[in-house]
Amino acid sequence: MRNDLNELASKPHYPILDGLRGVAAIIVVTFHLAEPFSTSNVDKLINHGYLAVDFFFLLSGFVMSYAYDDRWHKMTFGSFFKRRIIRLQPMVILGMTLGAIGFYFTDSTLWPLIHTVPLWKMLLVLLVGYTILPVPLSLDIRGWQEMHPLNSVGWSLFFEYIANILYAVWIRRFSKTALSVLVGIAAVVLAHLAISNGDVSGGWTFNAEHLRIGFTRVMFPFFAGVLLSRIAKPTRIKNALLWCSLLVAVVLYMPRIGGTEQGWMNGIYDAVCIIIVFPLIVYLGASGVMQSQEENRICKFLGDISYPLYLVHYPIVYFYVAWISDNKGITIATAWPYGLLIFLGSIILAYASSKWYDEPVRKWLRKNLS
Repeated sequence: MRNDLNELASKPHYPILDGLRGVAAIIVVTFHLAEPFSTSNVDKLINHGYLAVDFFFLLSGFVMSYAYDDRWHKMTFGSFFKRRIIRLQPMVILGMTLGAIGFYFTDSTLWPLIHTVPLWKMLLVLLVGYTILPVPLSLDIRGWQEMHPLNSVGWSLFFEYIANILYAVWIRRFSKTALSVLVGIAAVVLAHLAISNGDVSGGWTFNAEHLRIGFTRVMFPFFAGVLLSRIAKPTRIKNALLWCSLLVAVVLYMPRIGGTEQGWMNGIYDAVCIIIVFPLIVYLGASGVMQSQEENRICKFLGDISYPLYLVHYPIVYFYVAWISDNKGITIATAWPYGLLIFLGSIILAYASSKWYDEPVRKWLRKNLS
């Protein structure tokens, strides 16, 4: 098994896709920093930042299929899932731990009951968070109805794990035709959700409505990524990192469409982005040709920080949100220096987490658990 894991780890990857994951993760941070100045999904300054999650799902499906489709003859479900745990869980544990450390230090009128939460209950939520399983609403110690109250972004990893399991147990065996049918049905369901709700935002609460949204959001992009990996024949495209990064930024920074009265228009936008634009971006990124060593270093840096940044930034954002809430009347013109500080600090923390924690821990786990 030791040699099997090491052999599987050596397959080449797509550096530009790593870079695009980092670009999207950076935009997620700006989305969360701007979010406290909005009153609803309609007036958010960085309005479509939530679509980064759907982009992550598609990237994951594409990379998953590329990395594993042709290796099941020498790999069991157990070894596959062990590799996924080694890849994902160290940062989950760090992200949840940071959330727990910050929990009692968030002194805010926004969460007045935090300091009444007994230590045992917070530790229970932390231990459940380490598994990435959702906590029930009875353990919502923050009061935001999050399935992961110590680090909200854990919800998307819960659904990613489900997609991983579905892929490994069942859907990896699908023919291209069967997979196309599944992806087509998932696209219709996703479009219906987006148009009827006005967007696809949701999935972070452990109740029927949000579970439906979460499953709908993961099923199309993840398995569309798998299908794209199987049928696409990448060409050679120059400056793909630049053009794809601009496309990702334009999609995620796009203002709300249709306003309050015509939410279906924004729903169409979300559906088109997820079903058409994101697969196009991933295809272009996979086709990209590295132009220089500098571009390669940029992609590596962005790829290195992408997953850690996603997991470590939100525990810091909680403090920022609490400060804005406690100081009524603060505008973005006043808050931007603090937002910039948190933005840069999150990137530094993500890089440090990657190099001094995540990579060494994963290396140790591969060596000792294989």
